[in-house]
Amino acid sequence: MKAIRKMSATSVLCLTLFTAVTMSCREESENTPVQEAPAATHQTAKTQFINVKGTSFAYRVLGKEGGIPLVLLPGLGGSMDDWDPAVTDGLAKKYKVIIFDNKGVAASKGTTPNTVQAMADDAIDFIEALHLNKVNIMGFSMGGFVAQRVVLTKPSLINKVILTGTGPMGAIGLSNLPNIIAGTAGLSAEESFLKFGFTSSAESIAAGKASYARIQLRTVDRDLPLSDATSASQFTAVLSWAQPDTNALTEINKIKNPVLIVHGENDLPVSVQNAQNMKQNLDHAELLIFPDSGHASFFQNHDAFVAKAVAFLNE
Repeated sequence: MKAIRKMSATSVLCLTLFTAVTMSCREESENTPVQEAPAATHQTAKTQFINVKGTSFAYRVLGKEGGIPLVLLPGLGGSMDDWDPAVTDGLAKKYKVIIFDNKGVAASKGTTPNTVQAMADDAIDFIEALHLNKVNIMGFSMGGFVAQRVVLTKPSLINKVILTGTGPMGAIGLSNLPNIIAGTAGLSAEESFLKFGFTSSAESIAAGKASYARIQLRTVDRDLPLSDATSASQFTAVLSWAQPDTNALTEINKIKNPVLIVHGENDLPVSVQNAQNMKQNLDHAELLIFPDSGHASFFQNHDAFVAKAVAFLNE
């Protein structure tokens, strides 16, 4: 049996002090709340890249972690920086929001397809590449066309759907899009934004100018402009979607997921009648129509829209 060595008074004192300091630090650590890093916003979210079947897709993640993420699908000509921060940040206060550039769009690589179905297939591939097995989706205008095809193609991947400023295949008024765009010739970027997305009332124009200013706020790590090839492919896809289709409303009746439809009463490129037709042909749909509002009604009425969207997603 080994002899037990006696500890000197100095050793005992050092051990006592060490133990006291250690316990004090541990108690302080246990009682000090952990400071979480602030959630990324529309202005601060870093652009990330992910390999999707051999193609690099650009995306950003806003808001809180946890829960079912909300994936946003932009309209014709839109990239990650064409969303109104009042909408994206408003939604990100409650949810994890993912914005991205689909294949060939802005900072993403590859070639943009010229059909809505192919765009939907690419969006599904992107979501699955993130290893997400259930998401909510929100589509604006052309993004709403894509959202419809996403949920029809892979309904098990989707929880709920928000459709803004959009319509079914053969959407009423959409075939007039070339003439509407021609009517913006010679206008500045802001003037085109106002003409296309808002009404002529003083209130709507003021809201549109405020929205346009918010969209320009991000200057660091801003998304790339769309190439001419991508713009042409998107335009071809939209005009194809605009062709009359007698089975369109019958097909969307296959969507059994809850759907929130949001539309402006005075939408120029996509008549409000499209929203009403979709509501009548979807089993689980809510319809919100904003008066004195155009194509970008949810930008103009961002506070009311965010409140309604949050309530819908929480149901």
